[in-house]
Amino acid sequence: MTRTTRLSVLLGDYPHTRPLKDGTIPVDKVDCHFPSAAPLYSAFPRMVRDLEFDVCEMPVATYFQAREAGVPVTLLPVVMIGATHHGSLTRLPDGPVLDPGRLAGQRIGVRSYSQTTGMWVRGILREDYGVDASDITWITTEDPHVAAYRDPPNVERSYGWSVAELLREGVVAAAVLGPRAIGAQGTLLVPVIEDAEAAARAWTERHGTVPANHLLVVRDDVLKSQPDAVTALYRALARGIADTAGERDLTTPAGRAVAAGWSDALARCLETAARYAREQEVVRTPVDLARIEKDAASLTA
Repeated sequence: MTRTTRLSVLLGDYPHTRPLKDGTIPVDKVDCHFPSAAPLYSAFPRMVRDLEFDVCEMPVATYFQAREAGVPVTLLPVVMIGATHHGSLTRLPDGPVLDPGRLAGQRIGVRSYSQTTGMWVRGILREDYGVDASDITWITTEDPHVAAYRDPPNVERSYGWSVAELLREGVVAAAVLGPRAIGAQGTLLVPVIEDAEAAARAWTERHGTVPANHLLVVRDDVLKSQPDAVTALYRALARGIADTAGERDLTTPAGRAVAAGWSDALARCLETAARYAREQEVVRTPVDLARIEKDAASLTA
């Protein structure tokens, strides 16, 4: 009788995960259980604090912090979602126009200081506009996913408010929110960076990559005891990404970001993200990119 392994796999709902979840693409000799979490990010602290799942989607910044804290997880080189973030720093349409190069001294809202989108936005501000993360007071509404992490001194916690409420009530001048984040209330937001799409194109051309937001991690004990099952899951996801390419707009950064396998683009992405994270004190020790690449590449050989 063929032995079947069982894996608990927490993935978001995307075109490339649908074939695995509905069984269209089987995971060879693996019985995958796909728990759900709403919102998806509520699962991330459960993974890094309690190792609740065998395999879990995870934001880049959370993964870096988890490694630094000694959480026993290994990266699987699958970009689940990614996008450019020049348009993710937004303001109210009837508020004052903000110069991204003159944001020093301002208060900006973000769900958590270690949120990956916020990390990319702060990196952009420093690299493209000369504004350091420490020049701004960051108002957060949630704790970091990794319990051991402590925010820098220029981060304040606001209890009982959402980021959208902070912006609407004038507590912050701008927020890390998508342009349509307050759309349900009838308000469309305006990017702080003018012609954000052109600025994003210049960034991607300069770096040769698209910012990744979520990748995958596997528990080290699962990887050690069930390596074939992990490899089978990776191959099924890679097939799901390939088979659903027609459902993504590959002319957009978000469409191009989704990918499986170690690549030069992923290496450049993680190198840039690691630099941003260190500059911003998202992590306080250098990220061992060579070890990450070695471990991830060995899983997909």
